[in-house]
Amino acid sequence: MKYEMLLFDLDDTLLDFEANERESLEKLFTDNGFAFNKEIFDTYHRINKELWNGYEKGTLDLNEVLNTRFSKTLHQLGQTVDGVLWEMQYRTLLGQGYQLMEGAYDLCQQLSKSHRLFIITNGVTETQLNRLRLSKLYPFFENIFTSQELGYQKPAKEFFDYVKKHIKEFKADKALVIGDSLSSDIKGGYLAGIDTCWINRKNTENTSGIPITYTITKLPELYSIL
Repeated sequence: MKYEMLLFDLDDTLLDFEANERESLEKLFTDNGFAFNKEIFDTYHRINKELWNGYEKGTLDLNEVLNTRFSKTLHQLGQTVDGVLWEMQYRTLLGQGYQLMEGAYDLCQQLSKSHRLFIITNGVTETQLNRLRLSKLYPFFENIFTSQELGYQKPAKEFFDYVKKHIKEFKADKALVIGDSLSSDIKGGYLAGIDTCWINRKNTENTSGIPITYTITKLPELYSIL
């Protein structure tokens, strides 16, 4: 068996974050008296992406990302809101969403019998743990590593150094990083000297220059690699 340890990203790898995000945002804005529409979603999505990119690059800390994204979004739309309060409300809604990506449960159930499974995520610890439990995926994983808990985020070397140090009998040549993000999962795995599997569901061209060991378009294709 080439790989013994499988390091899975969570959002849009095993859990359908896009679906959860949209449902949670719609309820958040509606509950606060705003008619949720495409303009609001597109504005939020742009600002949120810019903030998370800053977090991945190490120029912003996690609290700034989380506690300003809604105030910045509403400011762009000519409104003033308490960004911290909105984030707390959103975090509660998001933590209740656990839509699975196609094939995720069966894959984790089967692979847990033959491999050691781990989660590596840039998400908020409490939210991610709650979603894993609700999705019934939690028991399949030996450990869950979150950027909030570690104090570093993918693709930072420190994130992967911590993971490697805290996995018993870790061997880089026996591990595989699996995720949908080139900039965090695949880049981080490559820099850490670990083989990578990019889940490219939209058949996007890799123009990043980041080397990839394997590319698949859906989770069940992972069986053929393992």
